[in-house]
Amino acid sequence: MLELLKKQNRLKISTLLAVMSFSSFLLSLLRVYLTGSKLFLFLNWNLFLAFIPLFFSTLIVLNPKMKNKKLPLILLLILWILFFPNALYIITDLFHLRIHSLMPAWFDLILILSFAWTGFLFGFLSLIDIENLLSEYTNTKFISLISVFLLFAASFGIYLGRYLRWNSWDIIISPFALINDIIERFINPFSHTGTWGMTILFGLLLNMFYWSIKFLKSEK
Repeated sequence: MLELLKKQNRLKISTLLAVMSFSSFLLSLLRVYLTGSKLFLFLNWNLFLAFIPLFFSTLIVLNPKMKNKKLPLILLLILWILFFPNALYIITDLFHLRIHSLMPAWFDLILILSFAWTGFLFGFLSLIDIENLLSEYTNTKFISLISVFLLFAASFGIYLGRYLRWNSWDIIISPFALINDIIERFINPFSHTGTWGMTILFGLLLNMFYWSIKFLKSEK
């Protein structure tokens, strides 16, 4: 595995992400040790979910022959789309931040942001993987439009998870109820202004973050 990561120039970034994930985990344990409260341990589960889209995209990167196997490739892409919002979701856990807490607000802020930023990197790196895959089939400008759309779609997915409490696997467990909630918001958009307000503004924020990283990378 290490040789494959090194061959695909993924070893350094993978090591960095592993260190960041472990550091976030240690911070959450430190909070438990200092307060006796397990309040923010759920962040570790959210970070695991955030890793899943990167896991799927990495499978494609490390197995170039998979690009010639349409069914497995399409399946992985569908799974990636379903789990992609999880990578960007953690930033909304800032809603749990409280001034009156067992720990100083600054500690909890650092704790949540450490998980959120690691999740962002999981998501953005996986999106870059998907862009590289699509570059073999279409032109760069169209790929950029797809990425913008995917980030707005992820924002909508984050709304579904944060406010309606839907999870990625609910597409299998409760598909009709999930689809009904989604269709309702498209049919009656003015009855769900909060949905579209968050989707649009959060989508703009995600695009701001993502394209800032992309432009800095291209400038280098």
